[in-house]
Amino acid sequence: MAELRKCLIVVNSFKEESKNLGTVVKEYLATRGVHADLFVFNGFSEQYPFHGYDFTITMGGDGTVLFAARGCVELKIPIFPINFGSFGFIASVQKDEWKRELDLFLDGKAVIEGRSMLQADLIRGGLRRFSSVGLNDIVVSAAHAAHTISYTVTYDNVPLGDFKADGIIVSTATGSTAYSASAGGPIIDPGLDAMVLTLINAFSLSSRPIVLSPDGDLEIDILPSRVSGVVISVDGQIPIDLHVGDKIRIRRIPDKALLIGCTKEKFYNALRSKLNWSGGPQKNA
Repeated sequence: MAELRKCLIVVNSFKEESKNLGTVVKEYLATRGVHADLFVFNGFSEQYPFHGYDFTITMGGDGTVLFAARGCVELKIPIFPINFGSFGFIASVQKDEWKRELDLFLDGKAVIEGRSMLQADLIRGGLRRFSSVGLNDIVVSAAHAAHTISYTVTYDNVPLGDFKADGIIVSTATGSTAYSASAGGPIIDPGLDAMVLTLINAFSLSSRPIVLSPDGDLEIDILPSRVSGVVISVDGQIPIDLHVGDKIRIRRIPDKALLIGCTKEKFYNALRSKLNWSGGPQKNA
């Protein structure tokens, strides 16, 4: 591993404890010969200030990690995610273990997992009008609750069908525990590279989630419907308005987000403790 000299610490502006620990970690890194800068993240940012850093540390929930992943993936910068959120499926380094885990990374002994990300391109009138990448999911939905939209889904030029639903979620294996799971989608081990399609409140009793190979390209075509408000959101960021006739093209990008210390053990621990996926009452409950 290349020598680590410079780190960006992303702290969540809504969590005072995050900012306090950020200062502590910055001082500790200095004792290890690493210069660190602090960046305050408020939940939404189009600024990705990761150029020139060897690694980044996030201090927030999974949303803070998603922000860092979007900015770090093409730069191949690894992310050390300290959890200050509710779930911690991605931000899996706990606050009381940060020093031990950070030392393992600095000493070249930490597990670094590559996680696939998806790119969504909005094609309108034959031109690309919007593009973004996401670690969790891409959601096309009605702009307002309880509204049904219509769309066609095609996978590698093979039609999957015309659908009426509140929307559709296209998630990675990493994102299968997020919005997709709440909509009834399957939970995918992040070690399995996959693309998951989950309909949101489909107007059909037979529509089921489907797991696809991430090697194919997916296309969603927006059809006329009784409501005019349709939006796309990538990793829960600010939604972009869609029009009838728009095409959303989704594919896996070649680069992967590099997550430090996100082991299989931590994933299944979070599954048991956060989603209560444990088979029933436990002895220590």
